[in-house]
Amino acid sequence: MTTPSGWLLVAAVLLPFIGMMVGLVAGGRHAARVAALVIVAGLAIAFATARTVLDASQVYLLGGWAPPLGVALRADGLAAAMMVVVAAVIAGIGLYARRDFATPPGVTEARAPLAFWLLLLAVWGSLNLVFVSGDLFTLYVGLELLTFAGVPLVCLDGRGETLRAALRYLLFALLGSLLYLLGAVLIYGAYATLDIEMLAHLVQPGIVTWTVLALMTVGLLAKTALFPLHIWLPPAHAGAPAAASAVLSALVVKGSWFLVVRLWFDVMPAVVTFDAAQLLGGLGAAAIVFGSIVALRQKRLKLLVAYSTIAQIGYLFLMFPLAFDIATGAMLHGDALTGGLLQAASHATAKAGMFMAAGLIYAALGHDRIADLGGVARALPVTVLAFAVAGLALMGLVPSGAYLAKKLLLGAAASSEQWWWTAVLQGGAAFTAGYVVLVLTRALRSLPAPLQLATKVSRLSEFSALGLALLSLLLGVAAVVPAAGLPAGLISNPLAPKELLPTLLVVAGGFALAATLARRPLFGDGPWRRLMTAAGTGFENADALLRRWPTASLALIILAAAFGWLLHTGNPA
Repeated sequence: MTTPSGWLLVAAVLLPFIGMMVGLVAGGRHAARVAALVIVAGLAIAFATARTVLDASQVYLLGGWAPPLGVALRADGLAAAMMVVVAAVIAGIGLYARRDFATPPGVTEARAPLAFWLLLLAVWGSLNLVFVSGDLFTLYVGLELLTFAGVPLVCLDGRGETLRAALRYLLFALLGSLLYLLGAVLIYGAYATLDIEMLAHLVQPGIVTWTVLALMTVGLLAKTALFPLHIWLPPAHAGAPAAASAVLSALVVKGSWFLVVRLWFDVMPAVVTFDAAQLLGGLGAAAIVFGSIVALRQKRLKLLVAYSTIAQIGYLFLMFPLAFDIATGAMLHGDALTGGLLQAASHATAKAGMFMAAGLIYAALGHDRIADLGGVARALPVTVLAFAVAGLALMGLVPSGAYLAKKLLLGAAASSEQWWWTAVLQGGAAFTAGYVVLVLTRALRSLPAPLQLATKVSRLSEFSALGLALLSLLLGVAAVVPAAGLPAGLISNPLAPKELLPTLLVVAGGFALAATLARRPLFGDGPWRRLMTAAGTGFENADALLRRWPTASLALIILAAAFGWLLHTGNPA
């Protein structure tokens, strides 16, 4: 039945779309004002939803019809937390973009400002629909709305290069959508319902469910840009405005990731096998290594941050093997899932702040060449601080959300005796430190004369980027909030030997990686650096191969077959 506060779920979905239609009618000069009002109201709705979910999950039956005839909107703790995170990031991006996407003086209508504000609201409404959808087809609708809102953000400037990147994104995302929709058709034919709660009680391992889970998972991985299915992500970020890149990296990829979580934890937890979960985690580990190394080889700052997104997406999938319970042969809600949620929240806020800082540097200098960032720290101290804080948060230092996530995942690895994921979690932070150290080393380099800026950046934009970065860094305060439900003792003294030593090793490892893999040497040349540089070039060549259409399409097919085979052999009928 519909709960008393169920109307909040409808409001969370409809409000951004209503704002989008009002903004379209009002025109470009007023679209930003409409968006600002919607953002304020949407923040209130997100926090109100989270508050009500603390007492009990919320449900709204559309038209009063119960499933399977009707459609239900539902919000549990996972959905409510993601709604709050997305609302906060949307608010930060909205403040950041006020100058970049303001209608120029003396102009009645401008295409880019109108399009940006309308698309920002469309992304928000689509994500909220994904979070509260109670059946697999409504999830598909939300996911497609998210894709069609995200693709135009890539090509707001209308240049041929960005149009090609947007088309590449659209076509590959549609391939993923077809696989997901095929899986939805098959499962409806087998169980006569697409409602998540009903399927959770009906679904049994078998040829149909193995096929469905394999197809839908791989289709969603393509839309998430998990390695090696990242064909669309680097070119999409390279030419998109900084605010649009922040939306794509911090928010859009979370929609398809959230669907994978729903499938594996809520719809088919008993269909998943140990080997299939290990493969999904293995793809995440490969993304961390591959994305970080290629990021270190980039000449441009925006491309470095784009490839770091590929690496950070990998962290979101490390929770899947750690949440698999060998005793029951199913995925369990527990510390691993909580860790994954914290990782997603930390990534969304930190990555948005990092892209925004990179955009400000590009605007101020007129370029984003990493080798020529000398003096920028002195000229743009707040912007560089925002980049540094976002980097520290992504590295998982105390008291960031990523730190809490790592603690929870390490605990899950220890309790499940999967020691190999401990090595991935500890070593991955050094790769993150590598590209953060690389940028900061260049930015902190002094110049004989003050740096001449091409344009003056907005203070509001600078502090918006810094605010999101600080939010990610301070997410650790959730550990001391009783309502968060986190285990006690997660936050430790950062100066204690057991915390200080890993931190020093992470930073030292980052310096070593930056010194040996960067395109230009930081501290001189030598045989070891030449060897590592050759290895880095090999990763770059592999990336160029993987981002070709034949290779990406073949990878899609191979992964679907691999998941199907591992689900079948690990849990035979």
